[in-house]
Amino acid sequence: MTPRPAIPRTIWALGFVSLFTDMSSEMVHGLLPLLLATTLGASALMIGLIEGSAEALVLIVKVFSGYISDAMGRRKPLVLLGYGLATLVKPLFPLADSVAMVTTARLLDRVGKGIRGAPRDALVSDLAPPEVRGAAFGLRQSMDTVGAVLGPLIAIGLMSLLANDIRAVLWWAVLPGIVAVMLLIRLPEPEHARKPARLPLSREGLSQLGPAFMRLALLGGVLSLARFSEAFLVLRAADIGIAVTWVPLVMVVMSVVYASTAYPAGKLSDRMSRTLLLAIGMLVLVLADVVLAMSRSAATLFAGVALWGLHMGLTQGILASMIADVAPADHRGTAFGVFNLVSGLALLAASVLAGALWDLHGPAWTFWTGAGCALLTLLLIPVLGRPVQSVRS
Repeated sequence: MTPRPAIPRTIWALGFVSLFTDMSSEMVHGLLPLLLATTLGASALMIGLIEGSAEALVLIVKVFSGYISDAMGRRKPLVLLGYGLATLVKPLFPLADSVAMVTTARLLDRVGKGIRGAPRDALVSDLAPPEVRGAAFGLRQSMDTVGAVLGPLIAIGLMSLLANDIRAVLWWAVLPGIVAVMLLIRLPEPEHARKPARLPLSREGLSQLGPAFMRLALLGGVLSLARFSEAFLVLRAADIGIAVTWVPLVMVVMSVVYASTAYPAGKLSDRMSRTLLLAIGMLVLVLADVVLAMSRSAATLFAGVALWGLHMGLTQGILASMIADVAPADHRGTAFGVFNLVSGLALLAASVLAGALWDLHGPAWTFWTGAGCALLTLLLIPVLGRPVQSVRS
């Protein structure tokens, strides 16, 4: 057997940039729902609307950043702009004295994520040899999630040291973001051909992406309906009585499982059906929602959160690999952008619905509905995610 090529060093470097950025973001994300609900008096519906809008904005912005990176023939300037903007707005969180200001900061932070997302994924696609494409996406996702483990752990330590002063802890979240930007500035961008791009949402531009891509985009939208914002995991922890200091452990547990499974799952997907692994991931999400709906104790809550993290590890990097498999090389930025536009609109709807159900009928209804949507996605995977011939360039 021919040995598989190594994962390029630039992808490892991008992984470290993601690690420090996610460390910064998750220090904020693990405490923000509590700041909104306890200090600023926001309802679950309002939190769902904020989180859904923020995540939808990420995915919508990716359309334009992906297209621009195709048109420029360069990825790094947009990646740097996105990481830089996210770091620049972090001080707005501890300064916020109203729901409106938190919302503004959250949306600007997510614009930064949207700007960098599609060009970064396209860069990974450009650099990764097809034989290890799943492993490359899984590695970057795992390193990103290591940051998501460290961020809440640091937040827990700081909450203990700073007498549960959420705003003081949020100031510390600025530092890892600065480290990430400094690393990225020093990262050289590999040479690759400059290729012209077409307007991504035109009929002709979309036709370049092909029917296999369109099926995957629709599948991504249905999947996002089943996966509302992780803010509701944090709220569920508070709902069953976990102390404020320890609530960020929810994101730690989810991220540990996510980080430890994303790379092995990506590597495994290079050797077996990505569609089968995706279906297993959605079955795990059904189980996670059922456990969280029935949760009455910390033990069952963290079991559900761990299952949620396992589903993320089995789906997120694999979906990215599937898009890279079918997208033409000179339209990959556009492909990731369009895919995330569809997913973003669905995630917005899912998070708003989750918040409304929470306020009207209680937390259990939110998770039972999520389980139903995940089951629907599982039934659609054989149709929309059926194996396709990869684009090997």
